[in-house]
Amino acid sequence: MPRIRFVIFDMDQVLYDYEHAVRLRLLEELTGRPAAEIDVAVWGGPHEEAAEAGDPATADAYLAQYGKLLGYPIDFDTWCDIRRKMMRARPEVLDLVRDLKASADVALLTNNGMMLKAALPVCAPETIEIFGDKAHVSAEFKLRKPDPELFRVVCDTYGYAPEESAFVDDKPENVLGAEKAGLTGHVFEGISGFRVFLAHHDLI
Repeated sequence: MPRIRFVIFDMDQVLYDYEHAVRLRLLEELTGRPAAEIDVAVWGGPHEEAAEAGDPATADAYLAQYGKLLGYPIDFDTWCDIRRKMMRARPEVLDLVRDLKASADVALLTNNGMMLKAALPVCAPETIEIFGDKAHVSAEFKLRKPDPELFRVVCDTYGYAPEESAFVDDKPENVLGAEKAGLTGHVFEGISGFRVFLAHHDLI
């Protein structure tokens, strides 16, 4: 079994709690539009998945599209404030990733558009501290999880073979995509199982 030298992490529900219901409530309060209606308008169609695959290609274009779907103008700071309030860092997991950096290279890969890429320093500053330039959204690669090609591209970007790389995500379908690309996968269900996975591969 090749030694794992590179570990790629999902963000939401792995490194951070993620509550879509909180976002909908805050958007309802902001716009006066019912939360269920907002959910269908913004996330019920193809727009979010397209953004995760790189269309729109910029944060400004994404924000303009988001406001149009929402039916309410929204600026960068407001979008960031809502995103920040719907997520909470998981300190124990983040600390474990920090410790992991002593034995492997690490990167972040979240299915998101370019708006989140621009917002990471505000919404999730720990990702910048830990991953630096290796904090990525899928839109940067014009692909989205679980496409196996995305994982191959990320590994190649940093000079690692898939066989010496691992991927951690809470969604089994995304982990399966990584495994199809040749990476070792781990479905995140809690920190205890994650510790076992890391210990099994001599990473902690």
